[in-house]
Amino acid sequence: MTSAARPPSATITDPDHIPVLLNEVVEGLALKDGGRYVDGTFGAGGYTVAMLNAAQCTVWAVDRDPEALERGKVLSEAFPGRLHLLPGRFGDLADLLLEQGINAIDGLALDLGISSMQVDDRSRGFSFLRDGPLDMRMEKTGMSAADAVNTLPESDLADIIKRYGEERHARRVAHAIVRARKNRPFSRTIHLADTIRAEVRRSLDGIDPATRTFQALRIFVNDELGELERGLSGAERLLSEHGRLAVVSFHSLEDRIVKTFIRDRSGRSPNPSRHRPAANDGRKVATFEMVNARASTPAKREVRDNPRARSARLRVAERTAIPPLTSVKGDVA
Repeated sequence: MTSAARPPSATITDPDHIPVLLNEVVEGLALKDGGRYVDGTFGAGGYTVAMLNAAQCTVWAVDRDPEALERGKVLSEAFPGRLHLLPGRFGDLADLLLEQGINAIDGLALDLGISSMQVDDRSRGFSFLRDGPLDMRMEKTGMSAADAVNTLPESDLADIIKRYGEERHARRVAHAIVRARKNRPFSRTIHLADTIRAEVRRSLDGIDPATRTFQALRIFVNDELGELERGLSGAERLLSEHGRLAVVSFHSLEDRIVKTFIRDRSGRSPNPSRHRPAANDGRKVATFEMVNARASTPAKREVRDNPRARSARLRVAERTAIPPLTSVKGDVA
């Protein structure tokens, strides 16, 4: 954990989990006493604890992983009346909070992707470095990674690996998977990782050949990008005027969605042509204002202490008084 103080009565649920850009997230949220905030990706509770320690506020902590919420019960007891744990996806945030009687909040923090706790637990099947069941489901329900690689057509696998993993050898990897599963269905992480490594060489930067395919399968199985889009729309509907949105992303696919959303909602979308003025339907579109025009990145010291932080990007935006441009279903109005 970075230098932000922990409350004397509680600690994060996993002391080995280091929240990335923690001080910057807390500062970006501009926390205030009496405020209502949401940690949409509770995990080990690092951001939640820092938020509760920074102000006499109330936090609703959301997580789709039942194990994370179970671990978080000790924190809920340490902050009676100030911390509320909510099982579910942050993409359903508006509905989750409405069920709690909350229709407006002062801030939302999102730490995207996978937590170190999930990676380190070999039984969850997220890591290509540790043998375990090929699962990757954050909620432990629905299609698993094993189901995907054993049943999906080769063309679909190639599309998933290319789109979500940005793997330029996607077709070759998909073909190898389909060929291998005919002889032995995939059930273990190492089996899949070794199959990929036999087809793709290690890159010059030392990245394991299995990295991008495992990322792609995890994103697909958990619908992470769809979840992010729905979560951003939910934030637009829930945040009060001057409420803050702080999002930490770890790869270009996530960051592109966040960057585009904030840019569009702040009225800074580029014109489709320099020869044609932007369309104006008479509607003000600035539902957010950018707080940091460029994404914040970790300092060298943080990257040294926590290598996971090296690819992190933080974007912060503040809600304006303009009504949301999204419908209740999260579609653009």
